[in-house]
Amino acid sequence: MVNAFIGTAGYKKLYQELGYTVTAEWSERKAISLVRKSPPAVIVADFYHQSDFRDRLSNLESLLAAVQSAPNTRVLVFYEAAHQAVLDTVSARLRVDAAFCLPVQEDKLRATLQAWLN
Repeated sequence: MVNAFIGTAGYKKLYQELGYTVTAEWSERKAISLVRKSPPAVIVADFYHQSDFRDRLSNLESLLAAVQSAPNTRVLVFYEAAHQAVLDTVSARLRVDAAFCLPVQEDKLRATLQAWLN
């Protein structure tokens, strides 16, 4: 599991309880490198939109593009409700397997991650 960005870090114990090995990467560039070298079972990352992005809509498009060639890697994103429309636009082009609006309901997160183990 790649645990990229700050908002997702609070669930490390849950990930480990479910049997995932957690690798934290705080840089998208390093996360992309890790995905290319050894695709993880799951990527969990924060999604956000900033209007000043020059050539993209969100912080995750480069990472999502890199993971498209790893069909066995699941992608889970956490997002703010205000970013729903942008997430919908991005996920229409790039695979996102699950998305949870913040604050995340831990029981739904657990159920999703458990289902992906099977």
